[in-house]
Amino acid sequence: MNIISVREQPQYTQQIIAYLQQCWNKMAPILYSDCISHCVDALHPLPQWYVLEKEGEFIGCTGLITNDFISRMDLYPWLCALFIDENHRGNNYAQMLIEKAKEDARKFGFRSLYLSTTHVGYYEKYGFRYIGDGYHPWEEQSRIYEIEL
Repeated sequence: MNIISVREQPQYTQQIIAYLQQCWNKMAPILYSDCISHCVDALHPLPQWYVLEKEGEFIGCTGLITNDFISRMDLYPWLCALFIDENHRGNNYAQMLIEKAKEDARKFGFRSLYLSTTHVGYYEKYGFRYIGDGYHPWEEQSRIYEIEL
């Protein structure tokens, strides 16, 4: 089991882009392509993109970004695009990716990590606490969670 950071291992950039496009196929493919390919040489620590690799196969992903298309632009960084392949769920693999994002956010000097979701009860088990609602440009509302680092 290995967590690959595209910024630490840029040779995986195209494979990571393809994997996120597959996991989040309702998003325009250019979104992940543009963001991930430009993060490799970014001057600042964000964004970060990670995949979880098991026996040569990507089985999960997440990102650490400045804003997750949410109205609370005063809060950052944001955990985004957390995904574990269905046949690998139930093994605490999401926790591994969350811990990596927390570790890096702490290393970059942040004191909290945020996420936006419609899920209730999932992120609380990882220590996140609900702090209010936020609003997306497409006129939807999401719950905002925070975890102190």
